[in-house]
Amino acid sequence: MRAGDADRQAVAERLRAALNEGRLELHEYDDRLQRAYAAKTYAELDGLLSDLPAVAPAERSQVVPAGAAEPSLEWAPGPDGRYPGAARRWLWTQWNSYFKVITILTVIWLVSGLSGYGLRFYWPVWVAGPWGAVLLWQTVNGLGGGEPQRWAARQARRKQERRERREQRQADTEGTAPAD
Repeated sequence: MRAGDADRQAVAERLRAALNEGRLELHEYDDRLQRAYAAKTYAELDGLLSDLPAVAPAERSQVVPAGAAEPSLEWAPGPDGRYPGAARRWLWTQWNSYFKVITILTVIWLVSGLSGYGLRFYWPVWVAGPWGAVLLWQTVNGLGGGEPQRWAARQARRKQERRERREQRQADTEGTAPAD
């Protein structure tokens, strides 16, 4: 069957996507693009795409756009305006440094104990106890008062501001770049 202009355009778009994904080199893309616009039948068009994988929807694609952040770190409110996973992320930021410091102190206690002093009193408890009590109090009050959602909203706002500043710097840089 004879191919139409829309068919040739669709193949050209798929070839462009393959070029952007790194699946085609520039000269190969150019050659295939010329052949796509010169194609008269579907068989000729299919031959141009036969060695390329099928296009997956963006949500299932394994190709990550350059500069994209990890999806798990994106800050976007859900349909109800609340940030999904905000409580878990907030708890992680609250308690992460505590666990790191207590781990380091415990390793120091173990090393010093095994090097001749003996494993006597667990002295890291003097740091872990008070700090843990303060964190526990902050955690209970924060969860009860909705702090994780406010924290997530601040994080989203900061991320948006950084993105806008970066885009502004790029625009400024491109605007002042010497023209060829």
